[in-house]
Amino acid sequence: MEVLTYAPPSPLERVSRFMPLRAIESLFITLSAVVVALVLFAIFLWISGHHPADVYQSMWKGSFGKWFNTQRSLTRAAPLLLTGLCVALPLRLGMVIIGGEGALLLGALAAAVVGHAMAGSGALVAIICMILASAVVGGAWIALSGALRQFRGVNETISSLLLNYVALNILLHLVYGPLNDPSEPRDPSTHEIGANVKPMLDAFMGWRVHWGFGVGLAACLGLYVLMQHTVVGFASSVVGGNVRAAKVAGLSISKLTLLICFLAGACAGVAGMLEMATGAGKANEKLAVGYGYEGILVAFLARGNPLAIIPVAIFLGGIKASGDYLQTSQHLPDAAIKVLQGIIFLTVLAGETFYGRFKLFQRKEA
Repeated sequence: MEVLTYAPPSPLERVSRFMPLRAIESLFITLSAVVVALVLFAIFLWISGHHPADVYQSMWKGSFGKWFNTQRSLTRAAPLLLTGLCVALPLRLGMVIIGGEGALLLGALAAAVVGHAMAGSGALVAIICMILASAVVGGAWIALSGALRQFRGVNETISSLLLNYVALNILLHLVYGPLNDPSEPRDPSTHEIGANVKPMLDAFMGWRVHWGFGVGLAACLGLYVLMQHTVVGFASSVVGGNVRAAKVAGLSISKLTLLICFLAGACAGVAGMLEMATGAGKANEKLAVGYGYEGILVAFLARGNPLAIIPVAIFLGGIKASGDYLQTSQHLPDAAIKVLQGIIFLTVLAGETFYGRFKLFQRKEA
């Protein structure tokens, strides 16, 4: 007679009741990649003559050690929330689009033109029109990469990267030419937006964080619902998983591609509008600081999940905010932060090779 014994579930099996094993594996590999990156950066610091523990302590103080520094970190995270979405949404379709920088610049330019034209209107009306203008221009710019991929077979990664340089030169041409404000000869830029716009965007919930952070949070939450709990999100997953199956199912791949790419570009365009409006209040080449490229790292760390973009953007925003403190406390150049970001990106890419190789995260068949 066979005796049945009860084996209590393991901790991993208990967690898997609330979180899929695939998601647990993704979280484990991503966190492991970040830890490896921090170790490699510590070795880099030690070789360059700095004590890793002191540097990491200074990074914590400069990012989240005080409430003032935390607010600076959230401010730095604000554009990363939106540029991360610009990369994450096309990933659902199996497309790697890295044109967020170009969409951000042109979105800022469109918002600056509209903001100046509506300087006499109410601040709320001007802000709404600026958001719409930046979203349309940014969305159209990324949709162009999607259209080139869908209708002409052009690789979207290459086309979106090259379009970044096209967007930058369009901005420079208009800023130095037709849209130039002659009152600023030393700093070529567009005319300033209405002075009543900036005060409305400067304080989110009374913090020293502009409304870009709130808009980014809302966008991440809204697009998470869209991609996880709607027909559009399900159809995007089908297209990204198997294009042939999507065609057999009768899905309109062209329309879906253009829609997702437009939404992605709209996020980056709005990020440009918010950075311009809460900064100098005018568009110029100083807007090209790399937020669009950093959105690539955000999206890959978050595994394309709009909800996971929130903690990842705050984490990377804290790293960026700590750069100034490191210069004064540890005498490290600001480029050290770029080195850390680069190492994180490389370890995350290397971690892709480990997915599906851990038996621990594979569900046992009965």
